[in-house]
Amino acid sequence: MASKKNLTANRETLTHKLRHAASRPERIAPYLKRAARDRWLAFKHPDHVSYYRAVMASDTRRNPEAAVGSQSHDRWLALGEMQFDYLLRHGLEPGKRMLDIGCGNLRAGRLFIDYLNPGHYYGIDISPEILISAKETLASYGLQAKVPHLTLTKNLTLDFLPDGHFDVVHAHSVFSHSPVEVIDECLAHVGRILAPGGHFDFTFDRTTGAEHQVLREDFYYRTETLIALAARHGLTAVFMEDWEELGHGQSKIRVTAG
Repeated sequence: MASKKNLTANRETLTHKLRHAASRPERIAPYLKRAARDRWLAFKHPDHVSYYRAVMASDTRRNPEAAVGSQSHDRWLALGEMQFDYLLRHGLEPGKRMLDIGCGNLRAGRLFIDYLNPGHYYGIDISPEILISAKETLASYGLQAKVPHLTLTKNLTLDFLPDGHFDVVHAHSVFSHSPVEVIDECLAHVGRILAPGGHFDFTFDRTTGAEHQVLREDFYYRTETLIALAARHGLTAVFMEDWEELGHGQSKIRVTAG
């Protein structure tokens, strides 16, 4: 059953914050703590990638599974299975090559690695700490023989990857934490690495109202904004209605080249 989203809310406004605080007072203290951390990290790291790398370092120290957005181990397992099952239904096969942007600690990656042929999974992330956790996940699930690539990156130019190589490019809960210039950078380069007939799936926090962000960590975009951004780079983008029906909370767009 799909969860209901508030697609018109502007979480950046004072009115929304006050209403949210009144209805969920237990979240006030965590929010204030997060806001204080945001101001300190923003002062130390003015560019977004450095800032969010510091956020991930802080979150991963406390709990790697929570750092990728899972508040319990059961939820971590379920969200990984949701991503895997979705791509399986959309034709993922063992012989296909996959790039997982923002692979995190392999919440879904462990399933992709196990399913795909050896060497066919390539995971990248901006966080050294979460990649260390990813290697621990890899070992704990006994997936060493699948020799996946796990690589640290500082941007999304993808310039170290070969032309036309990946059948599936996947970015789950990446653009929901990215300003538009980071998304634009990715869309400007992802077409080059897609194999003929390949596709790039990404999730995002959707709004039908004003686009906004909260504490530089959560960004809300209109669907048409991201579709138009893809078109600027010669890509065709389609809103994935069947993902919406799963009730994940974020929406999904699929991009193809040409």
